[in-house]
Amino acid sequence: MAGELVLVIDDSPTIVKVVQLVLTKAGYEVVTAGDGEQGLAAARTRRPDLILLDFVMPRMNGYQFCREMSADAALREIPVVLMSAKGDQVGERFVKVMGIVDYITKPFSPEAITAVVQHTITKYGDQTRGLGDSTGAGELTGELDASTDQRTEREAMLRAVRGEIADVVGARVAALFSLADAALDDVGGGAPGAADARVPTDAAAIADAARSALDDATLLRILAKYDPDVATAGAGGAASLRGDLRVIPLAEVLQLLDVQEQSGVLFVQRGTSVVEISFRRGRIDQAIGEGVPDDLLFGRFVVDAELMPRGDFEAFLSTRSREPARPAVIGAQLVKLGYIGDADLRTCLTRQSSELVYEILRWRHGTFRFAAGREPSPLAVEAALELDVEAILMEGFRRVDEWHLIERAIDDFDVVFLRNEDAVAQMGRGRLTREELAILELVNGKNSVKDIIRKSRMGSFEVSKMLYRLLSIKLLRRRVMPVAV
Repeated sequence: MAGELVLVIDDSPTIVKVVQLVLTKAGYEVVTAGDGEQGLAAARTRRPDLILLDFVMPRMNGYQFCREMSADAALREIPVVLMSAKGDQVGERFVKVMGIVDYITKPFSPEAITAVVQHTITKYGDQTRGLGDSTGAGELTGELDASTDQRTEREAMLRAVRGEIADVVGARVAALFSLADAALDDVGGGAPGAADARVPTDAAAIADAARSALDDATLLRILAKYDPDVATAGAGGAASLRGDLRVIPLAEVLQLLDVQEQSGVLFVQRGTSVVEISFRRGRIDQAIGEGVPDDLLFGRFVVDAELMPRGDFEAFLSTRSREPARPAVIGAQLVKLGYIGDADLRTCLTRQSSELVYEILRWRHGTFRFAAGREPSPLAVEAALELDVEAILMEGFRRVDEWHLIERAIDDFDVVFLRNEDAVAQMGRGRLTREELAILELVNGKNSVKDIIRKSRMGSFEVSKMLYRLLSIKLLRRRVMPVAV
C-alpha cells in the first residue's frame, strides 16, 4: 500500500531527484540523504519502511552504512535495496551478510525502481512504521524581502511593460501611416490632403487607435507575465500557488502539478524574463518565453532542424508586424506558406518547450505563480504537446548537474578564451566532432562565450558543454585580461 516512507541515500543529486520524483508520483513518502552519515541521522530521526542505498559514496559508503545500521537494534530490521552502478564491485558476501534484500543496477528506468520498491515493501510490509510527527505540506508561499534586488526587478518590470505597450501602439500607428502611404500612391503620389481622411493627426484620434490596439486579450497577455493575479481575475482563474524560487525549487512545483494532475497556467519570472507553462491534467501542453535568450526563441529550432535556412527565416520575420507573435502563430504561418509541415511544427514546439523548462530549472531566484483552472491560450490548446513532466525533469536534472560542473570553469558568459595551438596540433582535429571543431574555430582571443553562442547559432547549453570539454583536454585556456591602472 502506497504511503510508506522510503529513505533514499545517494551522493548524486540527479539520482536522488529522479528517484524522489518517481516514488512520490507512485504515492510513497520520500526523504533523502547525500551520504551514509546523513542517512543514519535521517533513519534515526524517523524510521523508514525501506532504504534505497548507493554503494559508492564519500564520507560513509554503502558498506560502512550497513555495518553501522546492523549494530543499531532500532534499524537493523529495515530492508535495504542497494543501488549500484554497472562497474561497482559489490561482493555477493556483502549483499548476503549486510541485510541487503534486493539490488538494482544504474541506470534504471522509473518502472524498474517502482517495481523493486513495491515488491520489497509488499514482502516486508509487516515492518513497524516509523514514528514521528509528519509535517503538513503547508501553503507554498514565499514573500520576497524588500531589498535592492526587489526594487531593481520592479523597475525592470515597469520598463518592460512600458516597452511592450509602446510596441503595440507603435505597430498600430505604423500600420495607419502605411495605409496613408498606400492612399497617396493610389491618388498619384502626394496630392494635397489625399490621406488626411485616412490618418489620425490629433491626440484623441491616436488615443482611439491605441485603445483599439490594446484590447482586453492583448492587455491580459502583457499583464499575465508580470502579475498573473490581475490577469486571472478576468479569466476565470486564481493564483492558487505562488512562491519564491529561493525557498521552493521549481522542480518541486512541477512535480506537485504533475502528481496532482493539475490544469492551469504556471508563470515563472526572473527579472524581465518570463516563462508561461500551460498544464492540462498534469501534462505540459506548451511553454513559451519572453525576455529569454535568443537561443530559446522558436526560430533557432526551425533552423536547427534544417527546415529553413536562417536567412530565409529572418526574411520571413522581417515581413511581419512589429507586434510580437507567439511561436505557434509563427509556426502556423510557416505551415500555411508551405515552409514546414504539421509534424515539423510539433517537433519544433516540443523542443522549444522542453528547452525553456530545462533553462528555468537552473534559476536559483525568481518567483512562480500557478493559476489553477485558468484556461490556457487557444494556441496552447491547439499545440496540445502533452509533455510528460517526469521525463522533462529527469533530463533537466541531468543538465543541471552538468551545468554545475561547467560553471566552475565558465562562470561568466563574458569570459574570453584562447586556443592552445600546440596542444591542438599535437592532438589533431580528427578526434573532435564537427560541432566541437566549429566552436574551436570561433575561439580567437576576442570572442566572448556570449559571442560564440550567437555566432555558432547553437544553444547556450550545447556551446558551454563543448567549451568545457575543450578546456578539460587543455585545448583552450582562459584569456587573462589586463588590469586597468
